[in-house]
Amino acid sequence: MEMPRSFHHFDELNPWIDRQHMLECISVVAETADVMTFTFRSDKPAWFRYLPGQFVTLELPVGEEAVMRTYTLSSSPSRPLSVSITAKAQQDSIGTRWMFANLRPGMVLKALGPLGDFSFVRHPGEKYLFISAGSGITPMMSMTRWMADCAPDTDVTFISCARRPEDLLFKPELEAFARQMPRLNLGFLVEGHDARHGWHGLRGRIDATKLPLLAPDFLERTVFCCGPEPFMRGVREMLQAVGFDMARYHQESFQPGAAPAAEELAIRAGATGSEAGTAKVTFTMSGKEVAAVPGKTILQTARANGVRIGAACEGGICGTCRVLKIAGDVEMIHNGGILDDEIDEGYILACCSRPLGDVQIEA
Repeated sequence: MEMPRSFHHFDELNPWIDRQHMLECISVVAETADVMTFTFRSDKPAWFRYLPGQFVTLELPVGEEAVMRTYTLSSSPSRPLSVSITAKAQQDSIGTRWMFANLRPGMVLKALGPLGDFSFVRHPGEKYLFISAGSGITPMMSMTRWMADCAPDTDVTFISCARRPEDLLFKPELEAFARQMPRLNLGFLVEGHDARHGWHGLRGRIDATKLPLLAPDFLERTVFCCGPEPFMRGVREMLQAVGFDMARYHQESFQPGAAPAAEELAIRAGATGSEAGTAKVTFTMSGKEVAAVPGKTILQTARANGVRIGAACEGGICGTCRVLKIAGDVEMIHNGGILDDEIDEGYILACCSRPLGDVQIEA
C-alpha cells in the first residue's frame, strides 16, 4: 500500500516554490454565510515556508482571461504541509465569488508568493495589539496560531470587530487559545446585534473611549491593524490623536506607493547616458521595441503596447507582475513583493519599475 502523501518523511521534502509548484485544493469550509476557508497543499510533495501574516496571489480561471487576486494566509507556518486562505465574497468581487461557486478539493491553481511585510517577525515588539475588522482578521489569525504553537507566552491583546455577533470569525478558536496562552487578552466589538444571539459584549465601533477599555496599555504596544480601508483610517487617526508612536503602527494595505516624478525619472535616465524620451523598452518574447515615456512603469508601457503582464495589486506588494529584466537598469520602488535573491537573479516588478535608459524585458 502506498504511503499517503502527507506522511512522506518531512526531512526529505523541499520547500514550495511558486515557479515550480501549483496549489491543490484539499478542503473548503464555510465560516459564515459569506466567508469561506480554502486549504491547499503543493501539487508535488513540498512544505511551505513563509512568515505569519504573509499573503499569496492566486491565478483564477474566471473567464477567457484569468484574473489575479491576492489573499492573506490565515494558516500558520508552524504547520507547514498546507496553507489556508479565508476569504469574504464582497458584492462586487469577481475572483472570490468564482472561488465560492467553483473551487473544490482536487482542483489545482497557479499561485505566486508567499510575500508581504505585515508580520511581527518583520516588526517585533515586546507586546502586541492586534486590531481587526471582518475578514481583516486573517493575518492576525496566522500570527496568533503561530504564537499558540511556538510562543504561547507572547503578550497579545486581540480586538476583533464585526457588524454582528455571527460575523465574528474564529471566535471559538481564539477563546481556546486564550485558555492556553496566559497573556492573550481578547476583546470583541460588534456594531449591532439580533436579540436571538444574546450578545452581552461591547457594542459600537472602535473609538478613543472603547480602546482603553479593551487595551488599557495600548500606548505601550506594537499595533497591527487590518480591515477595510475606512476602518484602518479611523484606527490610524485615533492613535495619532492620542500621541501614539506611529513607528509602532503597522497595517495591511494594498495601496500603491508614490511614484517618482516624471522629471526626476528623466534626469535619472539622462544620467545613464540616454537622452530623456529616447530610451527604449524591448519586450523580447513579444518582439516589440517601444519608446519609454519618463515616469511610466514597465507595466504601463506594456499595456499601452499590447504586451500582457499579469498584475493584481499594482503597488509593488503582491509580486504578480514579476518579470525577468534581461538588460538595462530600472528604478524599482517596491513594498515587499519581491525577494532579494529574485532581484539578484534579474527579476523586477513591472508595476513599480521605471526604465533608466534602454531595457530588455522577458515578456
